[in-house]
Amino acid sequence: MSFLGRGSSPAGSVNPERMEVAMQELDMITDVFNRLVSSCHSKCINSRYAEGDLNKGESVCIDRCVAKFFEVNKKVGEKLQAMGAGAQASSQSAFGSL
Repeated sequence: MSFLGRGSSPAGSVNPERMEVAMQELDMITDVFNRLVSSCHSKCINSRYAEGDLNKGESVCIDRCVAKFFEVNKKVGEKLQAMGAGAQASSQSAFGSL
């Protein structure tokens, strides 16, 4: 079965709901990438370019910045998932007591 729903649909048709989900996911990934580039560029690279390539200090800074960015992004995602699971469990227990 394909991601866009072609496995169970007639040939040539695309599941619009899955296409919308795929587009939203692409937008989110693009946003994360753009924020990463902007943040790490402003922290690690001098605005006055002296060379065409990154120097060793800039390269190390970029590597660390990207690693920290993804680590924080991962921790925030885990925290949000835990909060969502806790909220879902509490709402299910509230509806279960009715």
